[in-house]
Amino acid sequence: MNQRLATIVYVAFIAGLFYMDRDTKVRTSKALWISVLWLMIVGSRPISTWFDMGPTISQGPVGTEGSPLDAAIFAILIVAALVAIGMRWEKVVSFVRGNIPIVLYFIYAGLSIAWCDYPVVAAKRWVKAVADFIMIVIVLTDPEPIIAIKRYLARVGYILLPVSVLFIKYYPDLGRAYNPWTWEPTYCGVTTFKNELGMICLVCALGALWLFMRALGDRKMDHRMLHMIATGTIVCMSVWLFITADSMTSFTCFLMAGTVIVITSRKAVASNYKIIHLLVWSFVALSLFALFGDSGGGMVHSLGRNPTLTGRTAIWQAVLSLHTNPIIGTGFENFWLGSRMERIWDITAQHIQEAHDGYLEVYLNLGFVGIALLASMIVSGYRNVFSVYRRNADAGRIRLALFTAGIIYSVTEAGFRMMSPIWIGFLFAITYVPPGFEQPKKNRSRKKLDRRVTPLSKNIKSERLIPELVEP
Repeated sequence: MNQRLATIVYVAFIAGLFYMDRDTKVRTSKALWISVLWLMIVGSRPISTWFDMGPTISQGPVGTEGSPLDAAIFAILIVAALVAIGMRWEKVVSFVRGNIPIVLYFIYAGLSIAWCDYPVVAAKRWVKAVADFIMIVIVLTDPEPIIAIKRYLARVGYILLPVSVLFIKYYPDLGRAYNPWTWEPTYCGVTTFKNELGMICLVCALGALWLFMRALGDRKMDHRMLHMIATGTIVCMSVWLFITADSMTSFTCFLMAGTVIVITSRKAVASNYKIIHLLVWSFVALSLFALFGDSGGGMVHSLGRNPTLTGRTAIWQAVLSLHTNPIIGTGFENFWLGSRMERIWDITAQHIQEAHDGYLEVYLNLGFVGIALLASMIVSGYRNVFSVYRRNADAGRIRLALFTAGIIYSVTEAGFRMMSPIWIGFLFAITYVPPGFEQPKKNRSRKKLDRRVTPLSKNIKSERLIPELVEP
């Protein structure tokens, strides 16, 4: 099959996925597309790269380049997002009040710009980091929040994953890249590197598995079999991409977090909170033991990795050897800029731009203060995840999975970095949702109506009884 025919077939396939997963009875707000477009760009390539318009503006040292086209696109999406949440201000205020740990983390990150070596670059990245959270708020404040979450994850997966397969199989110039350390060919799909492909596959695969299990357990769902075919196809496609791209970290996280979704979908387990707690934290403990406690490296070797985690231990030693400020760090997203990046390249290898550990990445940029705030987000976030799960197991199930994936993934990858699919998924998981917000608008309206009607009915009944009591 030639490229043109393959493109036509895949476009028809994507249209078929949207058709099979349709739900015409419920409508979400048009603002949801703002969040979808943001995640699609974050989970693929910058717009300038798609149009073969690389970085054209250099703001100084290595790592500070930027593209005016990308800046314009992000600015448009951010302004549109601000307009959208401005129209839902009452809901947004409730979200802000309930998510103080997240707000404090972003406030401290903003304050750290004061001691950054490149404050202009840090300020721009901070704005985009805050926009990550704004995009999540848009999804969660939708009038139909459950359907909005479903469509948010499904729309991104239905587009990016099939296009990734198309690129890998029929457009090698677009779907393949070269390892910057070994110069061996790797598969990247719609992204620029295999780890990035693994990240977007992880988030979309968990969303698809959640939707598949949701349809499997709801026998009254309209077009149930079509929903299962569409979401099941995305899960299978994700597994193929994991293996093809050799993205074992993402694949392992998917297996663990996916197990959380499957097990909590069973009625016998869904209400047993102790088992769920044990399941989540057992996976976290198992991951830590495999990486740091297994002296023989057998568990890591079984995944096709060596005891050095493909050179990650050398990178960790190199970044720590620079002796940054342990209390406040180098400033938000400033460690991998200028002379520091060049020194790391001299010690390890060229083109490295992350510490391959999310917790270490936060320490390098924000110091122990940042680590403390991140820990607060994790602790309070897990409580928020379970708060939603107790009220609505369906809504809490995907949160549990994304939380588990984010915690485990960030042990060997920089998962807590701005504009990262894993970071966005983690933020979505830990964001506090006020009681009642995860319910559809019509259900909330019905409850309010019941509250108004019940007292009225009681008054009517009492009025009928009064004459009977006073009559002789």
